[in-house]
Amino acid sequence: MSEFQIPERHARLLAYAESLTPPAGWKIEISGDEIIMTAGPSVIHQRNLLLIRRQFEAHEPTDLMPSENTDLASPNVGKLRNPDLTYIPLSALEEGGNQVPAEQAAIAVEIVSPSNPENDLVGKVRDYPLMAIPLYLLIDPREGDLTLYAEPSDSGYRWRWNGKFGDPVPLPAPFGFELATDALLRYPA
Repeated sequence: MSEFQIPERHARLLAYAESLTPPAGWKIEISGDEIIMTAGPSVIHQRNLLLIRRQFEAHEPTDLMPSENTDLASPNVGKLRNPDLTYIPLSALEEGGNQVPAEQAAIAVEIVSPSNPENDLVGKVRDYPLMAIPLYLLIDPREGDLTLYAEPSDSGYRWRWNGKFGDPVPLPAPFGFELATDALLRYPA
């Protein structure tokens, strides 16, 4: 398959996905030949995301802006993903539209959904390095687990840090701070 067929197939799949009308509060993502629909987040998810975002905002580089639920697109590898939080360059605003090239993202932050954990724990761990997203922070309120991935390659992330809620997460440049996680909440059992 030539590299030109992949973006064309991705464009057709994207056009189909955009023609769908998901239920209120649902979002659509594309991974290879799959369209993935996920339900809106819970209140605990939203609270944890707020705590994380506030810390990032205190350390964000001046040339980046936070964005929640932005479509990050990688047509050459057939991926369209929508992280809970990402930081993209301010220059991305000049391009307009609903999508940002994934390789422009500085980080993808995901809080695992109890209804579809495999999407974050397997699918996005596979997709984000292929999309050249340099950092992937995975927060799992089911078990109180934290994982930070870095150094993307075609075979996955080459570096990984694991911790538990309460452990500070060592975020490298362009953020360069330790993310406090002691106030994060776990999902009820």
